[in-house]
Amino acid sequence: MLERARGLAASRAVPSLQQITPAPGVALLRLDRPERRNALDTVLLSELVDALENLSIDDQLRVLVFSTTSSKALCAGVDITEPLDHAGGVRRMRYFSQFLAALEAFPVPTIAVCVGNCVGGGAELVAGCDLRIAGDNLKLAWAGARLGVPVGPARLTPLVGVARAKELIFTGRVVGAEEAASIGLVHDTVPAEEAEAAALRLAGHVAAHSPEGVAILKAAFRELDGAQGRVAHENELLEVFQRRGPGLPQGPRP
Repeated sequence: MLERARGLAASRAVPSLQQITPAPGVALLRLDRPERRNALDTVLLSELVDALENLSIDDQLRVLVFSTTSSKALCAGVDITEPLDHAGGVRRMRYFSQFLAALEAFPVPTIAVCVGNCVGGGAELVAGCDLRIAGDNLKLAWAGARLGVPVGPARLTPLVGVARAKELIFTGRVVGAEEAASIGLVHDTVPAEEAEAAALRLAGHVAAHSPEGVAILKAAFRELDGAQGRVAHENELLEVFQRRGPGLPQGPRP
């Protein structure tokens, strides 16, 4: 998969994903498409899939943090302006579903730095992580109903309950940091520019515990939650939607 990502990224001078190790046992992935508010195009999705694949077999890793190079957005969703033909749209959706599956199956705790726009696919990233730190500028929204995309229930429902998940997904309204904290969706709220630092402090706290114990607990949560089956089902719906249905909007065909 790494060669695949390199091939896709060949036309892009600078990678869309930064990976660093800010502390022993902690990996930090920063989305880096600030001009598009980190919207997920084919290259960025491929880079994310490969990063998760490689990190998942790192036996020194204890916590993974998702962040951004700009506090204006963690991720504004899938890049619907990306110029793609039908096959390209299907390929991008396949990478998106692979990313969601890899995130769900990731063996160590994950933390999302929830700043600025976290919309559509960005909201899925937020909900797919184990822990969430919000910036005070958070604008969180599920865009599935507006765009006709069958995504959202698999990850959001266990976090806030069926009734609340239905309301947020069917309306697509924006949720700010205060409300997100009040419904238990985020674990702390800080100024946006301090959100990554707060997430790294939390990561350090988790990383200090027994790695074996945390890994067992992560696996236990996954089994009890039944997320694997829900995510697999939703991913199947997404790929059928893109392959046979209307699919996500996209830019002019190349």
